[in-house]
Amino acid sequence: MTNCLNSPDHKAEPKPASLDRRNLLKTGAALAATTLLAPDALARDFGRGAEPQRYPDPDIVVIDDKRFKAKVGNTVIKRLYTGCLWAEGPAWNTVGQYLVWSDIPNNRQLRYIDETGYISERFRYPSNESNGNTFDFEGRQITAERTRLVRFEHNGNLTVLAEQAGGKQLNGPNDMVVHPNDKSIWFTDPGYGAINLYEGQRTNTGSVQPYQKEAIYRVDATSGQVTKVADDPFKPNGIAFSHDYKKVFVCDTGITHYPNAKNIVWQYDLNGDKLSNPRMLADMTLDGKSGFPDGLRVDTEGNIWVGAGWVGDGYDGVHIFAPDGARIGQIRLPETCANVCFGGKKRNRLFMTASQSLYAVYVETQGAHNC
Repeated sequence: MTNCLNSPDHKAEPKPASLDRRNLLKTGAALAATTLLAPDALARDFGRGAEPQRYPDPDIVVIDDKRFKAKVGNTVIKRLYTGCLWAEGPAWNTVGQYLVWSDIPNNRQLRYIDETGYISERFRYPSNESNGNTFDFEGRQITAERTRLVRFEHNGNLTVLAEQAGGKQLNGPNDMVVHPNDKSIWFTDPGYGAINLYEGQRTNTGSVQPYQKEAIYRVDATSGQVTKVADDPFKPNGIAFSHDYKKVFVCDTGITHYPNAKNIVWQYDLNGDKLSNPRMLADMTLDGKSGFPDGLRVDTEGNIWVGAGWVGDGYDGVHIFAPDGARIGQIRLPETCANVCFGGKKRNRLFMTASQSLYAVYVETQGAHNC
């Protein structure tokens, strides 16, 4: 049973991290052998009774002081909630001033209300083991459920946006973004919800591609047609537009099941309803250690904020990259970070869903998009 928080200062003790995430037993041993950090990089205590953190927060790391201007000297990383099994898909609702996120194994969505700090632990329950979330430009929530992409209408109805592509069942949608001009919805389909019981169901095929090749899709806002736009990443995960909508960035977490995959963020050129020129934006390797890039968002300066982890203390958290792919900053967390989004009244607060917990920190920049 989890704790319902009535104030943002309430903190519960973290539970032990689960090792079932995304079939890591297949690759965890090999990864651990090459990614363990030095024992003196100790995780910070966010638990109840912990002493206040002295300014400036040492876990907001400036790597390139000429390009990383977002660190605020008199703010700290705060843990707003703990008690999830795998926290994912944070999305900010500007009208309601609240954050929604998913807890996939617990089959629920939670909501953090900014005004009071209150957290509703069953905002949507059951959630069809939902993963990523966003809000479109009409304020409607879009969610990647285990088997389909859906939208919650203002009148309470649910619209199914995508269940199939190319005449085949989707593997399992993960993350999505909405384009402001044509209102098209772009989403990824890596299939994690269809290949393990912990976050969904295991199909009878026994394949890491339950129904078809993992891919990136576009939903036309007028016709509803679902079109595959790219399938270069082994398992396309987090997705984001660049701040000027000229590029699309996609995280690749294919190393969970494909030995030849790399822990990288891809970038594409965006031309209307087409993607072209696939190439690497960022390599997640840091000091010889490499973790998964899971979810990402972009700020108004064009910097890319990537939730990452599965390495350990000193690496897990958020990695910030300049538009040219150079790592310029880092936010270290004591848990693997799955995804991020900008929110708050000024859109200058970074929310981070990390394993069992929800974290937040104020930064001296703003999110480039609506959530």
